[in-house]
Amino acid sequence: MANVRLLDITKQFENNSVLKGIDLDIADGEFVVLVGPSGCGKSTLLRIIAGLEEASGGTVEIGGQVCNDVEPSRRGIAMVFQSYALYPHMTVAENMGFALKLAKMPREEIAERVVRAAEILQIGHLLERRPKALSGGQRQRVAIGRAIVRKPQVFLFDEPLSNLDAALRGQTRIELARLHRDLNTTMIYVTHDQVEAMTLGQKIVVLNGGRIEQAGTPLELYEHPVNLFVAGFLGSPRMNFLPGMLAGEEEREVLVRLPGAATARVAADAGRAPPGAPVTLGVRPEHLRVADKGDEHAVPAEVTLVEYLGDSTIVYAQVPGVQDIVAIKCCPDEACPERGARIGLVFDAARGHLFDQEGVAFARTPGRHG
Repeated sequence: MANVRLLDITKQFENNSVLKGIDLDIADGEFVVLVGPSGCGKSTLLRIIAGLEEASGGTVEIGGQVCNDVEPSRRGIAMVFQSYALYPHMTVAENMGFALKLAKMPREEIAERVVRAAEILQIGHLLERRPKALSGGQRQRVAIGRAIVRKPQVFLFDEPLSNLDAALRGQTRIELARLHRDLNTTMIYVTHDQVEAMTLGQKIVVLNGGRIEQAGTPLELYEHPVNLFVAGFLGSPRMNFLPGMLAGEEEREVLVRLPGAATARVAADAGRAPPGAPVTLGVRPEHLRVADKGDEHAVPAEVTLVEYLGDSTIVYAQVPGVQDIVAIKCCPDEACPERGARIGLVFDAARGHLFDQEGVAFARTPGRHG
């Protein structure tokens, strides 16, 4: 096992700056997920750690050793790609042990490592099969097994589940979490799928435009996003955003004037922002609810779509003067409005997020309900 440290990593492709000063510490044995939209630089960063790409600037340290000029094969890493890249003419056992064979490792030790990795991945009964006889999930486990037999200090995963269907992705996520628990090895995982990020990562690093927007535990990022980008990126359906205006402060809560002349209270500290300053109110769908009739603080809206998902119901509504449609997540035992219904929307003051004109989050305060 080893820690990984990235210091001021930059990457330039001709006139295109892909990474713009990445600083990141990954602890020994930690499972870290790099997440972000397409083109944010997450796969490039992973390839720089692996040594498959050369950084334009900065330092890569693995296990306390500067690795900028170290060959990939000598960095103590093993990488699992989106493509399985298995040799079709070889058996599963031969595919898993091929790198060790090239390293001229004794045949008995190769066999021992292959069998051990197959036991961990529960594919011992597949060792004599060839790739064409395997399902997509089985092929991915073989690719992971090929990495395990090398006993690396650090595992690198580049969107390994993107070729699997939804059911297999869910199953393989559980297997990867179990694998990390059993091996207790440093793992760095790249994905654009927020569900994978939230369920797998001990630490999530959100990248955007070649920069780190925020890094922290899944709960920290979900409950305390530092800006609009992180707030909108994590969560499904995404966080609702309503334009508003500061109307004052009262008892550690900020008063916000919203569309439809409604006023909302948010447990936040407005700091130096003056009354009248434009702000954005963020509320997650599960924290938004349909108001009782006559609630003067409710934001008026009209229901446009209702999605019944079994474990919950998603209600989409249009707020006058707001371009985006807002979502409300209802529990099965809640009464949900029908399409076309005119409703009011309210939320707990402690559950709101407030962002300034630049998209930066206001500090939150422990509101009366928090």
